[in-house]
Amino acid sequence: MRAVLLSVVTLLYPLMVYWGLGHAEPRWLALLLAGMAIARALTTRDKVWLMAAGGALLLSLVSLLGNQIWPLKLYPVLVSLLLLVVFATSLIQTPTAIERIARIREPDLDAAGVAYTRTVTKVWCAFFIINGSIALVTAVWASEAIWALYTGLISYGLMGVLFAAELLVRRRVRARHG
Repeated sequence: MRAVLLSVVTLLYPLMVYWGLGHAEPRWLALLLAGMAIARALTTRDKVWLMAAGGALLLSLVSLLGNQIWPLKLYPVLVSLLLLVVFATSLIQTPTAIERIARIREPDLDAAGVAYTRTVTKVWCAFFIINGSIALVTAVWASEAIWALYTGLISYGLMGVLFAAELLVRRRVRARHG
């Protein structure tokens, strides 16, 4: 239950920051990110999420000390960067991230399936580069409203579109390869 609540708060983070800007100083909003980071650190053993928690705590501290909003807006960039590192690293240290996910449903994945999951992992790497770059641009140069719209809605929609497109392509590839 705690993990679900933490996931919901993480997904809603950009919108909460945007709403909070009209009601509180950035230093108080930094406590939201710090709380998320501490909760994440206490509920995971995964190295990536622990690194995200550490990065989030650092961003919170910078925001808290300087009463600045920009460090809080960098959290989605940090998440994209960490996911890129996980996916890209898995291209070198196999199996790939997508292959590991695929093997949950299909433990005896054949060579064609392994090659396909490698390609999908590369596509997700490209997505995280683009998504993180747009999140960075909106954090640095766009208004808080544009930043919140992109990081709190559009980026999730794009992830959903990519996931759905991959599902359709996978069905077509499976049908072709039997």
